[in-house]
Amino acid sequence: MTATTTTSLSYAWRTLSVVSLASVLTGLGGSAINVALPEIARHTGADATAASWILLGFQLTTTVLMVVFGRLADLFGRRRMYLVGLATYTGAALLAGLAPNAWTIVAMRVLQAAGAAMLLTNSAALVSDAFPRERLGEGMGVYVASFSIAGLIGPTLGGVLAESLGWRWVFWFNVPIGIICLAWGAIVLRRPPANERESGLDAAGSALVLLTLGGLLLALSEYTRLGWDHPLVLGGLVAFVVGLPLFVLRESRAAYPVVDLSLFRERAFAFGTLASFLNAVARMGMVFLVALYFQAVRGDDPVQAGLKVLPLAIAAMVASVTSGFLQRLMSARALAVAGAATTTCGLVVLLSVMSVSTPYPAVATGLVLIGLGSGVFLPSNTTAILDGLPSNRLGIVNAMRLMLQNTGNVVGTGLVLSVITAPLPAELHDQVFAGTLAQLSGEAVGQLVTGYRWALTTMAAISVLTVLACLARRRTA
Repeated sequence: MTATTTTSLSYAWRTLSVVSLASVLTGLGGSAINVALPEIARHTGADATAASWILLGFQLTTTVLMVVFGRLADLFGRRRMYLVGLATYTGAALLAGLAPNAWTIVAMRVLQAAGAAMLLTNSAALVSDAFPRERLGEGMGVYVASFSIAGLIGPTLGGVLAESLGWRWVFWFNVPIGIICLAWGAIVLRRPPANERESGLDAAGSALVLLTLGGLLLALSEYTRLGWDHPLVLGGLVAFVVGLPLFVLRESRAAYPVVDLSLFRERAFAFGTLASFLNAVARMGMVFLVALYFQAVRGDDPVQAGLKVLPLAIAAMVASVTSGFLQRLMSARALAVAGAATTTCGLVVLLSVMSVSTPYPAVATGLVLIGLGSGVFLPSNTTAILDGLPSNRLGIVNAMRLMLQNTGNVVGTGLVLSVITAPLPAELHDQVFAGTLAQLSGEAVGQLVTGYRWALTTMAAISVLTVLACLARRRTA
């Protein structure tokens, strides 16, 4: 190994440490809130709408801004965008902890989401740019594992903070970690040469992305609560229907398109991003779903619920790290198929054992399979999509991947939240999100379990489609 190669690898691993630390930060924030949400809802008086928007508002905003920030990163530099994102995320966490009510928390989560979009858009691109091709699988595996570490610690941390220090600390713990990330990133990340950046910003295309994608996600997130005939839902659908053809027309003629539509002509890329979308729909909300099951159905407190979802995060962390080394023996595309199939098996296991009194080992078995599948699929699929791209296109391509993946997150979360409560009377929905349904009648708890079975059936079916998309991509290779 030459001195130049050694220096390059040294910088690659330092870059990975910055990206992974920031990923732990954002992952901790999300997974802690998933478990602490019932506690936050109780203390802020949040109804079911406000409680769900603490989750959905973050995901929707992140998704809508993803491709815009991906283009801006290619234009102005990933280092600058990354550091601004860290500062925004950290500042919003501080303000969220000071919020006087639930809807102020939603607003601060939207601001946090803007910072998270800057981070997520650039994270995998920074790793792909820093690592040599033969070691990219290892770097991507560790990067994805950092989210699993957050998933491992976050649920327990969220429960402990909410129970012992109060719900505000579910946000405030982000602040010191964010400051450390910001300082380390400023030291490590290099400023790219100006001639490596693209020039030109498609302002009209960026505005159309916000209008079109934002309208669609708003309609999908709210139709189960408000109905298809509500003005807000209808407005979102109209924005999507009108904006989509305008967006396609604009991007096909733009000199510097915010979304490179020509990429979707490559079947491998199209099937890879479709698999990202479907996988996100199938597994999104699983930690929240299971943590809520133990609180709303079994009557556990947030700490107990957080501890019981740990097998998923442990399995995902181990599988993510291992996947990088497995890519020396198998292709990333083959591993993506195996990961998606394992996730499907985990969902089927949970569906087959779901009841009011499901033994915990049975739930843990399903969680481990889902964790193993997700841990293998995510880094392998990301490597397959980004491998071989030029540096000045990594930002926008990664943003397109994440846009579809996060759209799947929003669709999956909205789907889960609506399906699990569908068998229940509307007046009991607030008790579900507050985690107090177990204190009511056994009939209500039984209805919620029926909702869980419906949700798991839907998620398992979508996971099967993920496997088929991965197989279709392998055939095009």
